Formats: sequence, structure tokens, C-alpha cells
Amino acid sequence: MVVETFRESLRLLGRMPILWIPGIICGLVAAALFILFNTAGAFFTSRIMILSGLVVLIFIIGMIALIRDGTGDIRDLVRQGIHYYFRVLLPLLVICFTLLVIFILLIVTFGFLGSTPDPGTIGVLTFCVMIPTLMLSFFFDMAAVYEDRKVFESIQRSIVLVSENAFEVIGFFVISALAGFSVFFGLMIVWEALLLEKLEPLATLYEQNQTAFQELTPGQFMGMIGTDGMWLTAVVIFLGFLILVPLLVSYKATFYRKLVGGTGETRQMTGEYDSKGRWYKY
Repeated sequence: MVVETFRESLRLLGRMPILWIPGIICGLVAAALFILFNTAGAFFTSRIMILSGLVVLIFIIGMIALIRDGTGDIRDLVRQGIHYYFRVLLPLLVICFTLLVIFILLIVTFGFLGSTPDPGTIGVLTFCVMIPTLMLSFFFDMAAVYEDRKVFESIQRSIVLVSENAFEVIGFFVISALAGFSVFFGLMIVWEALLLEKLEPLATLYEQNQTAFQELTPGQFMGMIGTDGMWLTAVVIFLGFLILVPLLVSYKATFYRKLVGGTGETRQMTGEYDSKGRWYKY
């Protein structure tokens, strides 16, 4: 199921070129943030990152809606993204707040026990709690868009689907990880080939003094590859988001559609199609 769904998502990207627009926008934003980070610093970039993330979310939500409808143009992409924006944003904030509360409770629990946990222990415990939480709630956005569910309903729907289809969901994550790693590895090879001359001193430094290599800061690294290297890195980042965002979001949407079809539990939405075959919900 997971492999066939992945192939279906690839065919979907070929049939609907409009689905590449969120990838283009995400790539441009990511590349711009990378350049901004290396020119203006982390303080200013972190503020812009939050605002740009809220804007990019509109296009990703719109992409999910277009996959659900099977058709649409750029206006539908933006309109649907705005329509379902808070249906997706609010559950996301609830999940983030829940993880924050769990982290605080872990700190308080160790405090009551009279022990001061080291960062490694806190990191392991947080990781053990965070991964199951994210996996169970991973499809909340699909439930909000595909089935028009509200904040807590979408999270509950995701938990139920993941619990009832655990093996299929694990397979989905494995395929997604393999696809992401393949794209990342391929782009890393291209990046290293383009910056081979600038990276040679790093290889020499690693062979001669591994301690100095490990203490190398991002600023020092960017100084070694220069302005040209920074722009080439930004282009590679753009290509990575251009490929991965449409690929993984379309795979997630088609996989969710298979899960919902398999459970036989869908929510009927009232509406009608217009003359161009676009769905308008009442």
C-alpha cells in the first residue's frame, strides 16, 4: 500500500503542476532565510522565520485542498489555504502547547524528586514523549481539510487512524524518510561538487587537527566558502524544498485518502461543483 501510494503521489505531481507552487515558495523563503541568517544574524532572522512560516502554511494547506478536490488553480490554492487556515493552525498550536507542558512537567517531576537532571536525560525523555505524540497527531491537518473537522476533532481523528493502521503508518514514515534522505544525499553530492575547491581546506583541517575542526563555528565555515559558496548553498536549499515539499505533502495527502477509504468513515460535506469542476463547500 505505502509504495503504491508513493507512486500515485508522483503521478499526481505530474498531472497537477500547480502542486509545485508551494515547493517554490517554501524554497524561496528557506533560501532567503539562510542568506538573511548569514548577513543579518540570528536575532532578526528568527522573527522573520515565524512570520514567513505563517504565510507559507497558507500554500501548504491550499495544496492539500487541491489534492482533495483533484483540480484547481492558483486562486483556488490561496482561497482554500485561507479558508482552512485556522482549522490547521489551531490544532498545530495545541500540539505544540501539549509538548511544552509535558516538557515542563518533566522538569517539575525531577524537582520534586530532589534531583537535577542533566540535559542528556531531559533530551532522551523529551524525545521519547515527543515522537509518539507527533506520530499520533501527524495527520491532523489532513483530517481538518479532507473531512472538515474542528480543532480537537482533527487531532482525535488522526490518533484513531494511526492507532488502527499502525503498520501502514510506520511504512509511510519509512518511505518518507527514504525519499527525504535520497533527495538530501543527492543534493549534498551536487553541493560538494560545486564547492570542491573551497571545501578542500576543511578536509585538510580535519586530517591535521580534528579538535579544531569540531570547534569550527558556522560563521567561520561561511567565511571559508565565501559569498559565492553562500549563494550556491542557498540555491541547493531552494532545490531541496522545491522537491521535498510537494513530494512529501502529496504523499501524505494520498496516503491519508487511502486510510480514510479503508476505514469507511468519512464525513459527508455539503456543496456543489461549478462549471469548471471545482468543489465549493456550503
